[in-house]
Amino acid sequence: MAYRYGFKTEANDIAREIRRELALGPLDPIDPHALATLLDIEIIPLSEFVGAAPGVAHLLKVEPDVFSAVTVFRGAERTIVHNDAHTPGRQNSNQTHELSHGLLHHPPTPALDNRGCRNWNQDIEDEAQWLAGAILITEDAALNIVRRRLPNTEAAALLNVSEQMMQFRLNVTGARTRVERARRARRR
Repeated sequence: MAYRYGFKTEANDIAREIRRELALGPLDPIDPHALATLLDIEIIPLSEFVGAAPGVAHLLKVEPDVFSAVTVFRGAERTIVHNDAHTPGRQNSNQTHELSHGLLHHPPTPALDNRGCRNWNQDIEDEAQWLAGAILITEDAALNIVRRRLPNTEAAALLNVSEQMMQFRLNVTGARTRVERARRARRR
């Protein structure tokens, strides 16, 4: 995806501001529930609906990978429903992704089109995913992790994210390349 001009800088600025407001350093894990409280957005685990809608158990036990999270609107009020059958790191990513839609003021859209097919705006989803990654693992955190030579597993556990998210952020920030260039420059 080609992000709109300046989007990645905007995302980094939003991530830094959120961490300031929550009094978090770059290597402190972010609690999506604390961010949700700050934004006045309720987060509800999917398992809370099992009694009212028994079919939900299928998404928790049989096919947990088919549903991650969704933002439900009532007027301008947002509520996030997330799949609590996922690992804690994945749940943090799912919830932060949905919170990112709110931070970016993405408008609500119907879940299905007039043919019953899922509505999907790839640009909006990509923006929310990029911002979620920047919030969970800032550029400063990625650089710090590489400088300290932390293994991905340890770094992911430290920030309470999945190893896939850790690898993604280390790649897209160019952290390894940037740190190695700085090390080579100091040796000269």
